[in-house]
Amino acid sequence: MAPGILGKKIGMTQVFRPDGQVVPVTLLKAGPCVVVQRKTPAKDGYDAVQLGLMEYVKPSRINKPRTGHLKKAGVSGIRYLRELRLRPGDDDLKAGDKVLVSEFKPREKVDVIGISKGRGFAGLFKRHHFRGGDATHGSMFHRRAGSIGASSFPSRVFPGMRMAGHMGAQRVTVRNLEIIDVDEEDNVLVVKGAVPGPNGGYVIVRRARRR
Repeated sequence: MAPGILGKKIGMTQVFRPDGQVVPVTLLKAGPCVVVQRKTPAKDGYDAVQLGLMEYVKPSRINKPRTGHLKKAGVSGIRYLRELRLRPGDDDLKAGDKVLVSEFKPREKVDVIGISKGRGFAGLFKRHHFRGGDATHGSMFHRRAGSIGASSFPSRVFPGMRMAGHMGAQRVTVRNLEIIDVDEEDNVLVVKGAVPGPNGGYVIVRRARRR
């Protein structure tokens, strides 16, 4: 079996189980993918495959180094490339092999990795879910950060202190999402729950590592 697959987020909807339970799901356009490069412990120091998502891309949108890299593998028209580590039990994939959504089955658990939506500059309450002070008369402490360090020692603010700043646009992994359905004809993967990123954003779907 393949370690995972690349795709795009279509959007969210809901489905009904046979017992009538409503399940919120996310539709993912998963694959088809092709193996562009195989990394081996002898040559690269680790065992992995580099997958490319097959989609229509103008040749002018791909730079010369990547064009040569794809040509070496005998593929073309790939803009989104990502590596996935191989684990014991995974298929011995080589350059040119296809990875399709049919590799996955309902009730399997997967991890979905994407880039979260960018929220721009955000304050403490929105970015770090701070509670704030009492909203009572005379409080004078409503939506402030509070103490960020002592005065005499260490007389500085430690790195990593939670403050206002840029929020979102970061790599986020959502673990152990259940596969509800697999549409092999349209290359669509239906997973339970929400997936990071906007509609149309690229995602990595890998087999769950922590169950």
